[in-house]
Amino acid sequence: MKAMVLETAGAPLVLKRVARPVPGPDQVLLKVAACGVCRTDLHILDGELPDPKRPLIPGHEIVGTVVEVGSGAKQFQLGDRVGVPWLGHTCGACAYCAADRENLCDRPEFTGYTRDGGYAEYAVADTAYCFPVPESLDPVEAAPFMCAGLIGHRAYRMAGDAPRLGLYGFGAAAHILAQTARFEGRSVYAFTKPGDESGQGFARQLGCTWAGGSDQTPPEPLDAAILFAPVGALVPIALKSVRKGGRVICAGIHMSDIPSFPYRDLWQERAIQSVANLTRQDGVDFLALAARAGVKNTVKRYPLAEANRALNDLRTGRFNGAAVLIP
Repeated sequence: MKAMVLETAGAPLVLKRVARPVPGPDQVLLKVAACGVCRTDLHILDGELPDPKRPLIPGHEIVGTVVEVGSGAKQFQLGDRVGVPWLGHTCGACAYCAADRENLCDRPEFTGYTRDGGYAEYAVADTAYCFPVPESLDPVEAAPFMCAGLIGHRAYRMAGDAPRLGLYGFGAAAHILAQTARFEGRSVYAFTKPGDESGQGFARQLGCTWAGGSDQTPPEPLDAAILFAPVGALVPIALKSVRKGGRVICAGIHMSDIPSFPYRDLWQERAIQSVANLTRQDGVDFLALAARAGVKNTVKRYPLAEANRALNDLRTGRFNGAAVLIP
C-alpha cells in the first residue's frame, strides 16, 4: 500500500510503498476513506512528543471501511464504516482503567503515535476502540470528529456550566465545538490570531456571539475559556477574561511554557485544568450530540501524497476548519 511515513523528526514525510498491515485478534483492517490532519501530528513531526514509533505512519482521525476481520473480532463486520480515534488501546488493568479513567491509562497505545495510523491506504485498529460511523455521513467530513470533535467535547464538559464560553484558537476543534455549544444554548466568544479577519468572520458565520483577536478583551466576562492554541502565553490572558470562579481549560496535548503571572489573576477561585486524551464514552456522547446538533465540518481536502502541504498549511493557518487527507 501507499503510505506517508515519518522517518526522522523534523523532516518531511516520505511517500512510500509498505506492506499492507494484517489485523490481529480483536482487530479490523480498514480501507481508509479519509484521515484528518491534526495539530498533534505537527507536535509528533516536530519532536515535541517523545518516543514515537519509528518509522511511523501518522494520523489518528481515521474513517474507513472494514475489509478484513481478525480472528476474535465480533463488533464489526465486512463493509461496516468505522472511525478510529487517538486512543488506540488501554491496558484495562491499571488503577485508572479500573476507575473508568482510561484516558489516564498507565500503558496506553495511541493511533498515529505509538502505532501506525491513517496517512495510508489501509490501517488496522482494535475493535474496542473504534466507533461506528453512519453511512449517511460523508467520511471526509466525519474524519475530524475522531479527534478535533472528541477532544473538544471532553474539554467542553470540563468547562462545566458556562453560559459564556471563550474559545482561544478557532481551528478544527473550535469550529466543531462552537456548533454544539450554540445548540445547547451557550454564547460563544471566539479568539483568533490578532488580525485574522477571515477566521473571525468564519466564527461569526457559525453563530459566535463575538469574535476578535487573542489580544482583545471580550465585551463581558467569560464563565470559562478553552485553549486550543498550544500557546502558553494565552493562559494568563484567558485568566484575565474569566469571571470569579471561572475555569481555563487547556485542551492541547502539548503547549509552550506558561509565563509567570500575578497571583491576583488566579485568585477568587479561578482554575486552570488540562485535558488528557479521551475515553470511549466521550466518543459515544459526542457523536450522539453532534448528530442531534447537525454539526457540519468545514474541510479542506488534500490527496494523500500532499500530506506535507496539508501539514504546512495547518501550521501557517491557510484554511478555516479542518484538513483531511484522501487516499
